[in-house]
Amino acid sequence: MRKNAIWYIPCAFFLVACVLNLIGCIQGTNLSDTVKPALLPLLSATTLAFLLGRDVPDYRQVGLLVTAQLLGCTGDVLLIPDGFAFFVAGIAAFLVGHLFYMCLFGGLSWKGLNVWQWILSFFAMVAIVLGLVKVIGIEGPLFWPMLMYGFILMLLIFSALAGVLRMPRGSRTTWWILLGGALLFAFSDSCIAMGTFGVMTFPLRHFVVMITYLAAQSLLAVGGIRLILGK
Repeated sequence: MRKNAIWYIPCAFFLVACVLNLIGCIQGTNLSDTVKPALLPLLSATTLAFLLGRDVPDYRQVGLLVTAQLLGCTGDVLLIPDGFAFFVAGIAAFLVGHLFYMCLFGGLSWKGLNVWQWILSFFAMVAIVLGLVKVIGIEGPLFWPMLMYGFILMLLIFSALAGVLRMPRGSRTTWWILLGGALLFAFSDSCIAMGTFGVMTFPLRHFVVMITYLAAQSLLAVGGIRLILGK
């Protein structure tokens, strides 16, 4: 089918929204929170517009990618207000979004691993998450929700890494993009956790959190599109 360039329109709006959000982060104004709910829907619109008119072998994969993005939007909105309940609900939304990302590409990268590789990977992920939780100093009622979220995020990283290591050389670019997105997601979330639990704050922390988060979601979108199109 003939390709189209209509995706440039939502992409342009997405980029403008990103710039406005980052300006708000630098200035410390409400502009960042005002723009934030529009970010992921615009990315989803860009994703759908890009795939329009292209040969998509499995539309279920498109649904998984877009659902993951919209769950990211839900998490963004829930994390705007202060309060324990909103924080936990936002984390839960992102956690479910990661599960949808893994449904998109995790089954491909993990397929064929033997029992020992599964066991070693599991213990490696548990050790990394427990180490990070200890370093950050997460405790109290948020300990278990953050531990579960950290493990799912680590599983997302390992799923992309497995694709880099195990997929044919010609398709590894897609998996490198997915791995970059997963790692940036982890970095952004680590900055949030360090600020939330008082371990470390630094100038322009919100700017760093958002620019790495937006880069992460963008890379996951690009990698997901390439995977859907069989690249």
